[in-house]
Amino acid sequence: MTATTPAPTPTKESSGGLPRWARFLIPLAVGVIIWFLPHPAAIGDFAAEGFEGDGTQAWHLLAIFVATILAIILKPLPMGALCMVAMGIVALTETLTIGETLSGFANTTIWLIVMAFFISRGVIKTGLGRRIALFFVAKLGKKPIGVAYGMALTDLILAPATPSNTARAGGIIMPILTSISKQYGSEPNSPSARKVGAYFMQTAYIVNCVTSAMFLTAMAGNPLAQELAAGQGVEITWGGWALAAIVPGLVSILAVPWVLYKMYPPEVKETPEAAAQAAAELKSLGRLSRNESIMTGTIVGLLLLWTLGDTMLDMSATTAALIGLGVLLVVEVLTWDDVKKETQAWDTLVWFAALVMMATFLNTLGLIPWVSNQMSEATGGMNWMVAFVILTLVYYYSHYLFASNTAHISAMYAAFLATAIATGAPPLFAALVFAFISNLFATLTHYAAGPAPVLFGTGYVSLGKWWTNGVVMSWVLILIWTLIGGGWMKLLGIW
Repeated sequence: MTATTPAPTPTKESSGGLPRWARFLIPLAVGVIIWFLPHPAAIGDFAAEGFEGDGTQAWHLLAIFVATILAIILKPLPMGALCMVAMGIVALTETLTIGETLSGFANTTIWLIVMAFFISRGVIKTGLGRRIALFFVAKLGKKPIGVAYGMALTDLILAPATPSNTARAGGIIMPILTSISKQYGSEPNSPSARKVGAYFMQTAYIVNCVTSAMFLTAMAGNPLAQELAAGQGVEITWGGWALAAIVPGLVSILAVPWVLYKMYPPEVKETPEAAAQAAAELKSLGRLSRNESIMTGTIVGLLLLWTLGDTMLDMSATTAALIGLGVLLVVEVLTWDDVKKETQAWDTLVWFAALVMMATFLNTLGLIPWVSNQMSEATGGMNWMVAFVILTLVYYYSHYLFASNTAHISAMYAAFLATAIATGAPPLFAALVFAFISNLFATLTHYAAGPAPVLFGTGYVSLGKWWTNGVVMSWVLILIWTLIGGGWMKLLGIW
């Protein structure tokens, strides 16, 4: 369990083997076709006051938006670069004014997730994340299922302050699991993978999907769902999200390692050396360092402020995150160079601002309400619960078509939420359920989310098993979050 075990670089999807020029041309062609297609003039009837018209502006923005989402899926350029190009096209074509085009950068929710990225860098830099992981392996790691639970608890503790689920999985969890696997002769891409490595990697990934669903700041796309819900008048707070998710989330964390142990068991049943080595490494680390202590205190303080600050102090979650980052900078746990080097945060700022801007104006200009109206007519006469089940299942399993949680949220969340509300579903309940699903559906494939290529790329689990385990675990999670989660939210009065 050496500290120098590197995390693998997430593999780029092949997009079906398409050459780069085709991955540019296809979104461009689709966008141009949509731009010039006839559009329903009724779209303008659903626009906000001051934006009424014949729907042309909304339709042109839709063309750019669809082309952008398709390009994000096909990946001719990094997502941030694609979104920057999209903003340029929006302004150049005068679909929106330059002020409207750049309005996403003033969004406070975007800055919350950016600040959380900076803070999470401190967790890795100080070594606090690794110390937590070693602690749980030392206490629970005498059996493979104990190691799995130890890593699950590590992921759970780090999730609220680590919006990069890829960093949690690849930077902290995966290196420790790889080390333990090789210690027991479990090598990737070989029959020995089933000794312990395959079970560890599959469990770590499914758990990561669960922890990502439990907190607003646990996955970069979650605040996008929050913002899209706010566009339809549904407010989701950090504490409200965490409270609604805590019970089904904890049940899922208990269930996932056990279910996978039964359906995909490791061949090795005892791992006492892993626990002993983790204890030895933990002892060699000594007491908490100054920076680890400050990092711990900062995270605890942030969790309190994110949970209670809005109601008790009238302090927004973004303000709390800004204060937390300021503390870490003043005491030099983080330096400004650390902040500048956190490229994923700055990348998130760009793509988040672009997608929020387009999604917001698609709603303002009447496109989303019009689509919702059409979908509501299609489900007309249905009991809202029946319609809601259909909508959630379609939303969940349509993720086979996406290689990014964020792309899926951008493309479908707002329309599905608006339709669910129109059929009679309680707004906050519907918004939260779709938000939770926006993480849970990543269980399905090896390309579904950032952590997937990291953990699948270790070579311990075959493609067929990854997909089979993913669909079975999707049924398990749907049952937990529907029955237990639905009952819990009913008890809370959310529906």
